[in-house]
Amino acid sequence: MREHAGLTIQEAADRLGTNRSHVTNMELARFGVSEERVRTLAANYACPDQAYVEALVAMATERKRGWWEEYRGTLGAAGLDLAELEYFATSLRVVELMHIPGLLQTEDYARSVLSTAVPGWSPTELRRRLSHRMKRRDILDRDQPPSCTFIIHETALRVRFGDQRVLRAQLDSLLESSERPNVSVRVVPIAAGGFHVAGISVTYATGPVPQLDTVQLDVAQDAAFLDGESQLLNYRAVMDRTEELALSEKESRDFIRETVQQM
Repeated sequence: MREHAGLTIQEAADRLGTNRSHVTNMELARFGVSEERVRTLAANYACPDQAYVEALVAMATERKRGWWEEYRGTLGAAGLDLAELEYFATSLRVVELMHIPGLLQTEDYARSVLSTAVPGWSPTELRRRLSHRMKRRDILDRDQPPSCTFIIHETALRVRFGDQRVLRAQLDSLLESSERPNVSVRVVPIAAGGFHVAGISVTYATGPVPQLDTVQLDVAQDAAFLDGESQLLNYRAVMDRTEELALSEKESRDFIRETVQQM
């Protein structure tokens, strides 16, 4: 909003009667912003898009009581931001190369994925992260859940996190999830060739209004969030190209069943 108004951080701070640090912290979501503050920002930035303003107001109001806030201070900001991103999204497109997407993971499978990611986590920290991951799944069961498309590379179906029992239970659960009316599971077989997002897990979250669309990338046990217009355009194209490589929903279910039978 500030950038579209053509204002520097200092100019925005001057208009709001505050300092540069306060403006930066607001923009980085390091603390909550009240409904009144959002409307004040919109007025000072002369934002003409009322739908955008109302979406920001709704997010600011909800953010104060978002379930992820109970994990603040014990989990990193990236995990909290991802949970918030998923919560407010109207649709999600997820591409995973090495493991089943977090929103579709069983508890045993997720425990194995997390313990493999950072073997040095204490039991308490591992339980906390596992609890957070399981809580993220609630968006799939709520009233008016987001429409979700999960594009999963064949590798993720075969890499074993935990023992064979854990993986089999995970694939059975994946098949069940694929039958949800708001969930589409698409498999990209190895035989499809080049994978456009090889080495990266990508989530494209469609926001309540286009200005709030965001891409999340997993990078080296952390996450990057992108929302520039050119970045969003690029990743929409990446998602489209990746979906073109994927099997249909029915073909994907058949492929997963065959994978289970081969175990």
